Amino acid sequence: MPAATAGRSSACAHRRLQSVDLLYDPPSLAGLAPARSPPSKTAVIKKLLRKVFRLDVARPQAPVRTEPALIALAQHGIARHRIHPAAGKVCDILQGAGYKAYVVGGAVRDLIAGIEPKDYDVATSATPEQVRELFRRSRIIGRRFRIVHVMMGSETLEVSTFRAAQDGTAETDEHGRVLRDNVFGSQEEDAARRDFTVNALYYDPSNETVIDYHHGVADLKQKTLRMIGNPAQRYREDPVRMLRAVRLAAKLGLVIDPQARAPIREMASLLENVPAARLFDEMLKLLLSGHAVKCITQLREEGLHHGLLPLLDVILEQPLGQRFVMLSLEKTDQRVREDKTVSPGFLFATLLWHEVLGAWEKRKAAGEIAQNALFAAMDDVLDAQADKLAITRRIAGDIKDIWALQPRFAQRSGKRPLRVIEQPRFRAGYDFLRLRAESGEIEAEEADWWERFANVDHDERQAMLVPEKGPARKRRRRRRKPADGAPNAGNDGAPDEGGGD
Repeated sequence: MPAATAGRSSACAHRRLQSVDLLYDPPSLAGLAPARSPPSKTAVIKKLLRKVFRLDVARPQAPVRTEPALIALAQHGIARHRIHPAAGKVCDILQGAGYKAYVVGGAVRDLIAGIEPKDYDVATSATPEQVRELFRRSRIIGRRFRIVHVMMGSETLEVSTFRAAQDGTAETDEHGRVLRDNVFGSQEEDAARRDFTVNALYYDPSNETVIDYHHGVADLKQKTLRMIGNPAQRYREDPVRMLRAVRLAAKLGLVIDPQARAPIREMASLLENVPAARLFDEMLKLLLSGHAVKCITQLREEGLHHGLLPLLDVILEQPLGQRFVMLSLEKTDQRVREDKTVSPGFLFATLLWHEVLGAWEKRKAAGEIAQNALFAAMDDVLDAQADKLAITRRIAGDIKDIWALQPRFAQRSGKRPLRVIEQPRFRAGYDFLRLRAESGEIEAEEADWWERFANVDHDERQAMLVPEKGPARKRRRRRRKPADGAPNAGNDGAPDEGGGD
């Protein structure tokens, strides 16, 4: 046999022995064990089937260590000047003190995708207390996950310590949602704890390298949103990840990996166990992502909308309500993409308006005074949302102000329009009125009148006012308070009954 052939045969034999040596006794014990008969054909076939279909799961396997890919600037395109100076400075200070520190997660993902990040997070090997010692303007926050908010000028950066792998010791509720887990670990463990592969990216400003443990850059380029680990288990740990999957897929134009998508519909009920404040924050991110229309559409497809806005499903089943809501979301998306300000109060006012309208009409039909009926309908609708979305008091006030102005726009006589136009929320109320006109809820002429009224001078406004209908009301004469020692004003200065000279 040629030497080369013999070498290949020897190597192949060595590999075969390595692959099956766990199935037989080690050579050192061969003399101590009784001789065994050769396995039957049936046994060999069964072993082969177990191997092919991975049925032999009881055998322990050695953990596979994942070495990260170090991606250079030429491949990812994130030069240091592209990140926010505050994020680079925080990393420099932590690294200068001997700790690992990287820009992490969404900011890295967005920069690779060509999107300007809204905020920056930093991951480090330093504990929260060690971070706090390095930055005077910082504070430790959170109970579920303790992190540090570091203030750099007008910027606030979130600095988190590498988290350890889940080992079953984290505090969870009866559904498996992690309530508190502040066990710190290595960078590799931290990467495995991230939700999606595109979020497990670490950028080192010192050498402009991206550290990628889970092929997130490749998934991003291949337009795939893939979960790290078992999707069902990860959703159980934090059900908000289901909403995050929808938002990221819409924002980045990604397709949710079938394995990550499959459990969503059956696990949607887990959102009922999420605190209302967290749901509200995630809902705001979703609606203000610049892709709200796509997000709402996909929420319905995945069966998630029931757990967010219980009344939204009813609204979207009504042709007029659906037209109004979708028009509002389209305009919001346009404003976000144009980098214009967006009011959360205005947005939620549009989402819930048709429920208020329906409740208002029912109360008026029952004989309630129109104004009282409107305010009662507002409270009913907002109370129905309180269990799921912790709408802040300030935003709830904005919503009510916008709703309360709508019936006042129908009044164009006397001095009422002049008082309406002086209201602090007039502009938001008018934009809401214009949206109602564009969706077909009211005549466009009403919105056009108010637009002209707002843009002319005082004299022209007076000319536009509609004359009062019916006889003018007589003004009630106010009685003067009598001065000290004056006769009783109620008797017009006449002496008291039974008195006089």
